[in-house]
Amino acid sequence: MTTKSKKTKSAGRFGVRYGKKVRNMLVQVESKQRKKQKCPFCNKLGVKRLASGIWECSKCNKKFAGDSYTL
Repeated sequence: MTTKSKKTKSAGRFGVRYGKKVRNMLVQVESKQRKKQKCPFCNKLGVKRLASGIWECSKCNKKFAGDSYTL
């Protein structure tokens, strides 16, 4: 099993399958969803994705719904 490299980032787990374009789009979506985002209630960076469309702020502990991958 190969390991992911800097160039492939999180899509390295797929190896050479699915094509370059699809893997690059996946990397863009995953990097956006894993970033901490700004809370609409307290305006601080601390919102993390719990599940698809469910977000929680680590500062004010509010859970709310949003888009699937980004706020």
